Amino acid sequence: MWRHWMRELSRRNQLVRYDERCNGLSQRHVADVSFDTMVSDLECVVEAAGLDRFTLLGLSQSCAVSIAYAIRHPEKVSGMILYGGYVKGWRARGDPGEIATREAVSTLMRESWGKSNPMFRQAFCSMFIPGATHEHFAWMDDLMRRTVLPDDAWRLQAAFSVIDVSDLLEKVRVPTLVLHAREDNVAPVESGRTMAAGIPGASFLELESQNHILLEGEPAFDEFVAHVRAFVADTAGS
Repeated sequence: MWRHWMRELSRRNQLVRYDERCNGLSQRHVADVSFDTMVSDLECVVEAAGLDRFTLLGLSQSCAVSIAYAIRHPEKVSGMILYGGYVKGWRARGDPGEIATREAVSTLMRESWGKSNPMFRQAFCSMFIPGATHEHFAWMDDLMRRTVLPDDAWRLQAAFSVIDVSDLLEKVRVPTLVLHAREDNVAPVESGRTMAAGIPGASFLELESQNHILLEGEPAFDEFVAHVRAFVADTAGS
């Protein structure tokens, strides 16, 4: 699911990645999952890794975190790549119908995430990777169950729902490339267009895919990698 991302992103460059709080190898049941704390976490990772100047890649909700970091530390960011992101979370967007639907999903998440019956998690997976095989679904189901506890999953979704970086976009002063899957069900492509339109000088590219997480073997992933490599090469000295 992520192996091809790690392989291709590290093929020509050093790749530094981390699990956000309450996820994967990071500490579980952390009390504070606020947006500002997540930005501070990124600052800590950069400091611990001893990074002086680098290309910053944000995926999904971490696009907003990346934007905030780049504004705080433009001297460290040679370029920023944002994939599948959004300017406002679903609650911040304020659409009553969307809020009602998402709240229902959040309730199911809290009650069903850790259960042995994978029905809810598979439905959740289908939002992220509708083009996946049964093997992909099984792998992602196992990954979600093992790496995020039910209450943490619910709290993180609540935190992501109120993200709003609309007032930060115009403050970005680093070269930026925004990419988005055209038929993304998690973050509609309009979210990417809005993000790119608000960032001075940003480039925007739509990828022909349904998947929020691009899968190995689909042309959109190869296109993503090609544009990322070209952008890194063009901005490394900026």
